Order: sequence, then structure tokens, then C-alpha cells
Amino acid sequence: MESKTFKVPNIGCSGCVNTIAAELTALAGVKQVEGSADTKLITVTWDSPATWEQIVSALTQIEYAPEA
Repeated sequence: MESKTFKVPNIGCSGCVNTIAAELTALAGVKQVEGSADTKLITVTWDSPATWEQIVSALTQIEYAPEA
């Protein structure tokens, strides 16, 4: 199992965090998504078949790309 915490500068409210969580949990293999609108940090935990590249791609498509 892998886990990563990253900043998403576009987060403005808890609704943004909910959108991100809904999008990522729809990916096969994503186990958990936690986030904070205050810190703009998201933590994702996943197993195969999900990959970090898929997670970044999904976030970019909904305009919540992780900070580089």
C-alpha cells in the first residue's frame, strides 16, 4: 500500500476537498482520501491497480492538480 500527502493550491473550501475525494475514490485501488481546506493538503492511500500517475491525471482533469 502506498500513501502520499501533497498540496493542492486550488482548494478553497470543504466542497473542493469533497470533490477531490469523490473523484479519487472512484479510481480502482484508491483506499482512502483525506484533506483539509485550511492547509490545502490531501493524503491519498492506494494499492494496485491505482498509480500515482493516474491520481495526478484525475486531479489535473478536474482542475485540482497537485503542486509541483
